[in-house]
Order: sequence, then structure tokens, then C-alpha cells
Amino acid sequence: MLDKAVRHELSGLTREVAVQTGAHLAAVNYFIESDPERAWQHAEAARKRGGRLGVVRETAGLAAYRTGRYADALAELRTARRITGSNEHLAIMADCERGLGRPERALELARSEEAKTLDADNRIELKIVESGARADLGEFDAAVVVLQIPELESNRRSPSLARLRFAYSEALKAAKRQQEAESWRSRAIAEDPDGSAGVNDLDDDELEVYDLEWDDDDEDGEQDDQDGQGGDDAPRSADRQKPAQDAHAQDGEIDEDDEDDDLEDSTDDLDDQADDLDDDEDDDLDDEDDEDLEDTEEADSDTVSAGSTAPSQGSGDAKAENATGTPFEVRFEHGGREDADRSADRQD
Repeated sequence: MLDKAVRHELSGLTREVAVQTGAHLAAVNYFIESDPERAWQHAEAARKRGGRLGVVRETAGLAAYRTGRYADALAELRTARRITGSNEHLAIMADCERGLGRPERALELARSEEAKTLDADNRIELKIVESGARADLGEFDAAVVVLQIPELESNRRSPSLARLRFAYSEALKAAKRQQEAESWRSRAIAEDPDGSAGVNDLDDDELEVYDLEWDDDDEDGEQDDQDGQGGDDAPRSADRQKPAQDAHAQDGEIDEDDEDDDLEDSTDDLDDQADDLDDDEDDDLDDEDDEDLEDTEEADSDTVSAGSTAPSQGSGDAKAENATGTPFEVRFEHGGREDADRSADRQD
């Protein structure tokens, strides 16, 4: 569902184009987290239809950034800024410069006049990018200093503050201040219990990986200790696990089907219009095919009539020359008669 401000912008387009563009924008919002590549494809489709709207270029820029297309993201967000006059995505633009291997340009954006117009949360995000740019240049101590702002010690909780403290811990770690880094990392994770800041996703040290594959050596050792009856338990255990695995696989397929159904529902009207046009074209082609078939049947009828009025020949060779079948059929008929004659000679 698109919010009111987006629907208001779309009202500047024709009704058909507005419906198509809105459907693609809704699909971008739906897939941006679960399937970024699919979201980018919908963003491109929306841009082709409503590229003069700021919200369309902004959405395309965010989708491109999410898939690592930093050059496309930077171009789209610059265009959106020219259309709307908003600098709210300045931090993402600076991060795109980092992604393109240009940390110096990221620092220029962080020190620009536009940066002074940002609200508190966007200013924090820009500081995080600026610290990363310093680290890209090998200035690890400067990266720590950049993040030492009053909000770092604030008692207020917000996703941007949790990311600020996590970025601070990463800067301390890069500067070889491990003990301080662990303290700030723990604080950042504790302040993001619901995962809204994405700090837990960034914390690789907290991830635990379980190896679900069998160890061949362990399995051989267990099989040696088991008797014949114990060996029969393994297949039964595998059989009990199989329905659960099938159920999980089925649930995954259902979730994917639900996503596809939601997207298809938003564009059914447009597909119906295209189907009507295809049906009309198919009807025209069917009429042409019927006319061609009638002409062919008339021509065949004329040929048969002409053949029936031709003089009858007594010899087998003459019949083969006047046959109306294919060359293969004519040869087959000759061969059949020759085989019959040879068989009669042998019987005599």
C-alpha cells in the first residue's frame, strides 16, 4: 500500500500510467528486504513510466543501493534531490562514493553545506559514513574521533543511536582498542532488542554456525559399536525426520507463492487489457488460417478431378507415374508390387 504523499505525486500521471507505476513502486517496497534484485527490476520498470517524479527516482536509487549498484544509486539520488530539493539521502550518497572507491568525495559531502541542513538521525548516519571513509584512507584514529559526538553518550534510544555505537565499536577495534570496542559493541546490541537497527545482523562475532553434515569418521565409529538391531534404528530415525523436512520445504514454497500472489493481484487489471488485445489478434489470425485452408481444399479437389478424367493405363509403371502420392509413397508402392511378383515366381 502506497502512502498518501506518493499517491498524490502519481496523480500527475495519466490514470493508466499511474496505476502501472504505483504497482511497481509497491512491489519495490514489498521485495526490498527479501529479494533486492527483484525490487530493482520493479524500480527500473517504474522509472521507465514515471521517471520525472521525485519519488520514483528516489525509490530507484534506494533499490540500486540495496543491490550494490552504487553508480546507479548515486545518479538516481542526485536526480531525486534536484527534483525534490531534499538532502535526506545525503548519507547514502556519501556511502555510494565509498562503494565506488572514492572516500575523498564522501568526506566532501560530509563537510558540505547541505550536511548542515540534516535532522539529527540523518546527521548521525552521515557521521557513520564519514568515519568509514576515514578508515578507508587508513586514518583509524581519526575515524574514532569523528564519532565522538554528544549523541554517543545520550540516554535516548533509537535505531540510529544503536548504529552509531556499533560503528564506534568497529572504529575502536580497527584502532587496536579491543577492550573498549567490546564494551561499546555489547551496549549497541543491548539497545537493539527488536533488531530494528540491524545491529545484530552486522555482529558477525555473535553468529554461531552449526555443521549439519555427517562426519564420516564418527559415523563409521558408531556403526562399529552398533549390533544388527541398532543398525536398523538409523533408517527409522531418518524416516521420522523426512516428513518434518518435507513440511519445512512445503512451507517455504507456500511463502513464495503468497509473495507472487500478492504481486500478481496488484497488476491483474493491466494483464487483462493485454490479454484482450492478444485475443483480438489471435481471432484475426484464425480467420486468415480458415481462408487459407479453404483455398487449399479447393485446389486439392481440382487436382483430384483432373486425375480422375485422365486415361487409365494398364501397366504398373504407368500407374506409378500418374500416382498423386509423395515420391516415398510411389517408391513404396512399386517395391510392394515387385516383392509380390517375386514371391509368386518362387511359388510356381
